[in-house]
Amino acid sequence: MTIEAYPRAMRFGRPFRFSFASALLLISLAIYACTAIVTGEVNQLSLNGLTGLLQRMVALGLVGLGQTFVILVGSIDLSVAALISVVAVLASFIMHGESSMMVPAIVVCLLVCLVAGWVNGMLVAYGRINSLIATLGTGLVMQGVLSTGFSSMPGSVAPQFEAFAYGSLFDIPYPVFLLAILAIGASRLLSGTVFGARIYSVGGSPEGARMAGIRTERVVLSAHLIASLFAGITGLYLAARLQSGTPRVGRDGIYDLESIAVTVVGGTILAGGKGGVAGTMAGVLLFASLDASFNMLGVDAFVKQVLRGAIVIAAVAVHAVGNKEHVA
Repeated sequence: MTIEAYPRAMRFGRPFRFSFASALLLISLAIYACTAIVTGEVNQLSLNGLTGLLQRMVALGLVGLGQTFVILVGSIDLSVAALISVVAVLASFIMHGESSMMVPAIVVCLLVCLVAGWVNGMLVAYGRINSLIATLGTGLVMQGVLSTGFSSMPGSVAPQFEAFAYGSLFDIPYPVFLLAILAIGASRLLSGTVFGARIYSVGGSPEGARMAGIRTERVVLSAHLIASLFAGITGLYLAARLQSGTPRVGRDGIYDLESIAVTVVGGTILAGGKGGVAGTMAGVLLFASLDASFNMLGVDAFVKQVLRGAIVIAAVAVHAVGNKEHVA
């Protein structure tokens, strides 16, 4: 399949992906609204309540955007949770409460993310190591370094940096704007550029992409770099929200597995080549709506995980049956 022909295939698949994402969006909002009404917490339907729901999406949404790129090329990244922790700890360690160190901290953190993404991409694309094993290994290395070198909170972010998590414009938090902008940019990159067409081509048929003259290794490497950068932005956001970084903030948030879950729930198949940002954002909204609804209902934390797992399986099964193909 040539690079010119592939976007046509993307156009044929786009209506169903859009309808599935829209259905997931409506289901998520219905769950949230019905729970608020049944529990009597109708204040959750106010502007403040809906804004809180959107803010629940930010951290997982950012990681999910990056995970979408790697899954689309037929890879996966299990190191994002550890990288989030690295960035959060490193940012608070470098800033140490000083506003003058904000820019150096951000630059260093993003450079670390690029190095991590480059290592993952090289191992997967050029080393031919299974992405599950490669990224799990790099994640364990990063988590081990954190656990050994930082057993407690190693400082705090600058007070001005906290505006990244708590500032707002027209009563809409800055992080919500950030997620929306990055989601639109990622969607445009995938659907309206040659690079995006190559992402789909490599994920859909690596051998066909090679025959079309695409350097598949570079595309896979680029996808891992993008995923690591999104994980880094998530780490910076969490550091600002928590005022400091902890060595387990990424792992405690289960951002590695949940980012994969929301991406797959949104219709991106694990084999690669099909899916997109709209579905991932719909999956993130579903998870945020479930979390908010479970809190309103007072559901036990263990039961929450069981129910979320069941919903993930059900959503993926429905999408698989609708497409009449295997998801993985």
